[in-house]
Amino acid sequence: MSVDKNSLDKSHHQDKSKGKGSTTSRSDSPDSPDRMDAVVNLCKRRGFIFPSADIYGGFRSTYDYGPLGVLMLRNVKDAWWRFMVQMREDVVGIDAAILSSPRIWEASGHLDNFTDPLVDCRQCHERSRADKIDGKCPKCGSTDLTEPRAFNLMFKTHAGPLEDEGTVAYLRPETAQGMFVNFLNVLNTSRKKPPFGIAQIGKSFRNEITPQNFVFRTREFEQMEMEYFVPPEDAAMWFEYWCKTRMEWYGSLGMSPENLRLRRHEQSELSHYSVATSDVEFLFPWGWDELEGIANRTDYDLTQHSKASGIKLEYYEPSTGIRYTPYVIEPAAGATRTMMAFLIDAYTEDEVGGEKRTVLKLHPRLAPYQVAVLPLSKHEDLVPLSREVLEMIQPICMCDLDITQSIGRRYRRQDEIGTPWCVTVDFDSLVDRSVTIRDRDTTEQVRVPIADLLTELLSRLAATR
Repeated sequence: MSVDKNSLDKSHHQDKSKGKGSTTSRSDSPDSPDRMDAVVNLCKRRGFIFPSADIYGGFRSTYDYGPLGVLMLRNVKDAWWRFMVQMREDVVGIDAAILSSPRIWEASGHLDNFTDPLVDCRQCHERSRADKIDGKCPKCGSTDLTEPRAFNLMFKTHAGPLEDEGTVAYLRPETAQGMFVNFLNVLNTSRKKPPFGIAQIGKSFRNEITPQNFVFRTREFEQMEMEYFVPPEDAAMWFEYWCKTRMEWYGSLGMSPENLRLRRHEQSELSHYSVATSDVEFLFPWGWDELEGIANRTDYDLTQHSKASGIKLEYYEPSTGIRYTPYVIEPAAGATRTMMAFLIDAYTEDEVGGEKRTVLKLHPRLAPYQVAVLPLSKHEDLVPLSREVLEMIQPICMCDLDITQSIGRRYRRQDEIGTPWCVTVDFDSLVDRSVTIRDRDTTEQVRVPIADLLTELLSRLAATR
């Protein structure tokens, strides 16, 4: 392959001339439908999220996470776990079963109360949630609707070869109950005492009447929940603490403050188990909507399971001789919904040197790749050194080796998928054993000896923690 070294170097230095900063010019705000369309298009085009069973026309409300999506979703969950478990001494984790006994859901109230109001349109027969449509069919506009009736959201199945009442099981609609029924197991084995928490990340399933808005409301989703067990007299204080703390988490990962708010529920909105609930809300393209709920569940769940099982789910304080049922403060977030909010918040259109570009300004801890290694070209002398650099970086973060197309196009591709830093190997690298690090947001470039590259990248990664 014949390559003009001078022309390749020129294209590289041309990008350097553009790398004196970028001018952000967002074409629309986070609550614009245009932004939603752009993000959904980017997700499929770049391999974040695909419609499930796409070759068969898709399957409503199900999505598959592609090579980039699975990395980002894992990063969201890891960031939550680090904040809620790893960096605390009072929270431990579990991973409870997805299939569960009907007795759990009978005791918790889900069999009777976990419902949405369902209405049918008498004109077009569309089914909708009554509390979401303001008395008018969203499909045909008719106001001729049936009276609302309760629709249970739980997925029912059977465990074993027979399908009778004795084999009925349910896919969990939330991860919380697995933590409540394991309260004594965790209390006795972890040697914790109130206040302490049990955290869990896992799949939940809800037979939503009207799944909608991409991955915001789906029938299969992942939750990030923590049940924090506290003395009853301290519950109000810990409720305020977790409202404040959870808001701070989103900000610590770069979410714009103007797109976040904390909304306290009115009395009429409270669930049957809650005496206080606040939602962390994000300004989605369709308006403000829930990212996470923080609820004071009182002792409702532990008391219900104690009654149903005959096992006392209490804590005994040996210093006072007092035995009590703890109250529970629950921060509950959706992993998939949170990932979507970070994508929408990070989506930016700006100009670099008079050229328009799309960039995901994701926090480095959330970006699918933290570093991309780019040989200036596919020249046979550059690729081996690029692989050497890649293997050096791979132990400390997720990396991409991007070889095809011009260097400018590859920079733009990495910008669009949110990669914070590109490491470019050029022909000078063969002589001076140095590489160029390019910053995604500023497009500024610095030359670093390969021997110092790990130290420089570790320093940049540490600065984002």
